[in-house]
Amino acid sequence: MNWDGLSSSPCNLCPRECMVDRAGGQAGFCQMDDRIYVARAALHMWEEPCISGEKGSGTVFFSGCNLRCAYCQNYEIAAGKRGRQVSMSRLAEIFLELQGQGAENINLVTPDHCVTKVAQAVLMSKEMGLRLPVVYNCSGYAKREVVKNLSGIVDIFLTDFKYMDKGLAAKYSSAPDYPEKAKEALEEMVYITGDPAFDGRGMMRRGVLVRHLLLPGHKKNARDVISYVYGTYGDSVYLSLMNQYTPFLRLRENPDFRGLCRKVTKREYESVVDYALGLGVKNAFIQEGDTAKDSFIPPFNEEGI
Repeated sequence: MNWDGLSSSPCNLCPRECMVDRAGGQAGFCQMDDRIYVARAALHMWEEPCISGEKGSGTVFFSGCNLRCAYCQNYEIAAGKRGRQVSMSRLAEIFLELQGQGAENINLVTPDHCVTKVAQAVLMSKEMGLRLPVVYNCSGYAKREVVKNLSGIVDIFLTDFKYMDKGLAAKYSSAPDYPEKAKEALEEMVYITGDPAFDGRGMMRRGVLVRHLLLPGHKKNARDVISYVYGTYGDSVYLSLMNQYTPFLRLRENPDFRGLCRKVTKREYESVVDYALGLGVKNAFIQEGDTAKDSFIPPFNEEGI
């Protein structure tokens, strides 16, 4: 790793470049100083089949987020309201404990704001016997140079691609530059991993899986995301088209978010899936039934920490 020029103090680890002294205790836009906080570390069955498998993905949920979308289903931890501080050595031990529980992989959920220390913990765990693929589960809002440093550390990028519409990115995530940064980060992710690879059980061992959560009333944004990802990378990138958007009560407090106060309709979602199929997309995961339930959100009770 060469983190030259990248630092948490002053912090420039993500596209926001807050430049605050996180090592000195200041919180960035991510709501965190430069210590590592974890809200949950446990086997997780609710990822895509090639990630969760039969035994579950060894997910480690980090507190804080550099995006903090208005509709975030993990709002409590994204805003830094849940989680326990852990050292790099303890984090490495957690990875090994998840391996001992039979995890299919180690799944790092929203680690962007503490990426330098998390990467070091991964290397420590590999020296201690970690043999599982490492999944980098992120919002897609990342710097290319940060992603580049994850070569040889991360095997799979499980990344969101939320917006092609700058206006929506600004309105819902306060990140008008999201489309530009997501494109740059995705390009580096694909370069690092190369062609996707699977084992004999259909579990992903290397590659990029791009998630898009359909927002109510925003089929065009979804079509534009699908068109860009498939048009640029074809079947070398797997898509995951998600209908599980959950309209939380807190959204009603802001008149700008009234359009988000309902679930995605079956017709909306099917039209987006049909669009993807019409383009020729073959490598994609789709969701069936009513997935917009709070029950799909794990308890952030510091399990496994």
